[in-house]
Amino acid sequence: MRLAGILLCVILVLLGIGYWYYSSSQAKISALTFNNAKLETAIQLSEQAVTSLKEDQKKINEELAQVNTEFATIRRQNSVLEDKLRDHDIGLLGEAKPALVERIIDRASAKALRCFELLSGAELTTTERDAKNENAFNSECPYLYNDLVISNGLQP
Repeated sequence: MRLAGILLCVILVLLGIGYWYYSSSQAKISALTFNNAKLETAIQLSEQAVTSLKEDQKKINEELAQVNTEFATIRRQNSVLEDKLRDHDIGLLGEAKPALVERIIDRASAKALRCFELLSGAELTTTERDAKNENAFNSECPYLYNDLVISNGLQP
């Protein structure tokens, strides 16, 4: 009987230890499952952020390429203007033929102002719509011919 009592106590102690081990294991499993779910969510958010950053970088590169292309075009246009001004000494010519220089500068200024109007969204005049080439369109901004006339289907 005494042996049975000792065995019963040992069995009860082992059952208690087993219950405690089971309970603590379940708590650890629950905590680890919760942490794993949080990590998976964090990984998913990180991957979305990386994807978004890559897309943004691609857009930035495309816009940079476009800006560089436009900048190169502007530099070419400035080069043409620089060549025109380098070929003529306006001061010397103005002293020799002031009326001629005034008329040339007035016409060029009017054409340049028309370029600003067109860039600001002004409607094309009939002459501009019917222009057959860039210089007939406007000799101060012939580059607008393709943008405003050709691309809008106003010329064949």
